[in-house]
Amino acid sequence: MRRERRARRTGLGLGVVLGATVVTLALGYLIKLPCAGGDWSDERQYRRLCYSDIVPLYSGRGIDRGLVPYLEADNEYPVLTGLSMAAAGAPADSHASFFNWTVLILSVSALATAWALQRMAGHRALFFALAPTLAVYGFMNWDLLAVALVTIGTLAYLRERDTAAGILLGLATAAKLYPALLLIPFAAGRLREGRVDRAVRLAAWTVGSWVVVNLPFAILAPERWSFFFRFNATRGADWDTAWLLPQHKLGWTTGAINVLAAAAFLVLAALVWIAAERRRPRFQPWTLGFPILVIFLLTSKVYSPQFSLWLLPWFALAHPDIRLFAAFQAADVAVFVTRFTWFADFETGDLPSAGFQLALVVRAIVLIACVVAWIRRQVQTPDQIPEPAAVTV
Repeated sequence: MRRERRARRTGLGLGVVLGATVVTLALGYLIKLPCAGGDWSDERQYRRLCYSDIVPLYSGRGIDRGLVPYLEADNEYPVLTGLSMAAAGAPADSHASFFNWTVLILSVSALATAWALQRMAGHRALFFALAPTLAVYGFMNWDLLAVALVTIGTLAYLRERDTAAGILLGLATAAKLYPALLLIPFAAGRLREGRVDRAVRLAAWTVGSWVVVNLPFAILAPERWSFFFRFNATRGADWDTAWLLPQHKLGWTTGAINVLAAAAFLVLAALVWIAAERRRPRFQPWTLGFPILVIFLLTSKVYSPQFSLWLLPWFALAHPDIRLFAAFQAADVAVFVTRFTWFADFETGDLPSAGFQLALVVRAIVLIACVVAWIRRQVQTPDQIPEPAAVTV
């Protein structure tokens, strides 16, 4: 009886969700396979749309020579991502081998994400499992590692296991900085419940687990460890952001853009929070994770293609609107195609092609519509998730 109630609540077996995820990942692997060998002299990475950061960084960050990230080589990613690069590089002996080992790590991360989503949202996990952007971006970079840790951390949070949630959120932040933003709505949820001690515990374990991962490298090699922060503070506006034209055409400095981007994010996030409180006074604060991430992506000076993976679990958890999700997927794939086909004919100094710019505008409009719809609509979301008596397959 207990198992039957669980099956009715989730609505879809775990085996179906995991199977769908495997199919999507297999498609993504086939898309990237032509680039896995590292011979890009014919610019196949752009012309065949198989580009992946994983392949060039095998040699570009000294992984092929056995250099330890942050101790013996600079690395522009947070520590846990760099360590996963080193882990994939240990058994690898070529670009293709390194790519395959990395694919294994990322596939496990994707399956863990799908598992956690199915436990929380049942059939809505297919928003992640069958997403075209999972196929396109899953093996482009290492973001799925952070996505998995965030999603499992959300499951722990909804099961009121705040210590585990904090540890997972801290580890996710050690892999990619964006999960730190989610501490705000998660802690706000506990404060709304009147459980200040829970909010403090969540924050303490988040910070503590991040420090445990980072502190050894910060002590042993502070210059190499801090390279990630210095690199991101000084890098210019990316091709995919609203800050590109002000920087290229108006001469805005990177420092000014950093300040304006942070201010825009804080103001818009506060306005959305206030609007949600007025429209739906009893909404669950943790679901603010969805609009907060959207606003961050739209106001940031960097929106790398694979960052869209951050949003996929949140469509399942907090915004299961199939029409807006389909529109986002279509626009995001259009950004991918127009971006890399433009790179194939790119000349230094040129601004993006008209097709690429149009795709960016459409994607931004769709994401804004998603935030507006999230504010206006009362969506059934997971609340407290009990420990399962058995896995439904």
